Amino acid sequence: MIKGDKIKEDLSDMGEKLGVYVDKGRVAGSVEAREEPLIAVRPVATNIKPLKKVDCDKQFLAVDCSTRTLKRANNWGIYLMRPAYASVRGRDVSWGYKERLCTVVGDARTRSNFLTDVRIELESQMALDLVGSESGPLYYEHPDPRSNYLLLDGGAYFGGERKFRVTLYEECEKQGISLLAISKNSPSLHDEKGRDLIATTSMLAVYDTWVFHPVRLADKDRSLYGDISLVKLCESSQRVFRCDIMEYLAKQEIPDVIVPLMTVAEDPRCLGYPVPLWLAHEFSRPSDAMLLSYHDQVENTLSEAGLLETLRREEFSCKFADELHGVKHAFEWERWGVNV
Repeated sequence: MIKGDKIKEDLSDMGEKLGVYVDKGRVAGSVEAREEPLIAVRPVATNIKPLKKVDCDKQFLAVDCSTRTLKRANNWGIYLMRPAYASVRGRDVSWGYKERLCTVVGDARTRSNFLTDVRIELESQMALDLVGSESGPLYYEHPDPRSNYLLLDGGAYFGGERKFRVTLYEECEKQGISLLAISKNSPSLHDEKGRDLIATTSMLAVYDTWVFHPVRLADKDRSLYGDISLVKLCESSQRVFRCDIMEYLAKQEIPDVIVPLMTVAEDPRCLGYPVPLWLAHEFSRPSDAMLLSYHDQVENTLSEAGLLETLRREEFSCKFADELHGVKHAFEWERWGVNV
């Protein structure tokens, strides 16, 4: 039961605002239309091409990296970074990971930006190591060099801060590896009215599985090394994702590049999403026992250095919000971004 006139007013206001949004999109000058980098296009039905699943023998490699907070205060934080990979070929799966501790001094925004740089750098390095290693999961003889796929989490931005290494792009192009960048969420993609582009395009699509290409063509001068597209890979799922297709792959028929992904997008654990990326994400998650072990090692090191008590006071001064949520250790938060 809803009680109070204020709640009723809030609900009425909600209905009005969202009604205007659905009808007119994001109106310039409104509180919700904050300044942010956007990619706004008008979806055209003729750019939507059907995908038809075919049997294929491909090797899929995916990399991802998690960030978990071990200790933090208002002006510093200590984090566990865990890049991981998953390799899938048919029913065969191999995987591995590395772990690093990262200490960052600065406010929350500074730490967040720095950690994003570190995460992408670790993913780039792991992918480069795997691509260039003769003992790596992608090294095997195959008559078609395009039988190997490397999947990255995020947009196809290379070079500079918060971007993948250009050398990774160049190595994949050199070896003929099909490099795709797939985003879990794409808040920057809007239609011409500022509404969610994925949702708008989905309403136009008449096929069960499809690719919409291009949303935007590659522009290396702006660090975008791939054509932005949208893909729906599974008939039984409503999930649609941004998929950036590297510029050197765009010379092929775009559906031919995307179709192999359909063979790894039918796992019930992540229906519609490539399971190699899902596995890499899962393998990048350390157990609570491991996090607690690292937490104890950090405290022992700080204690030996005579820093623990001073830093604990700073840590304690910003923990009340955690305590209200029943959180004893910072790593118990599900996402590092909310308590960085």
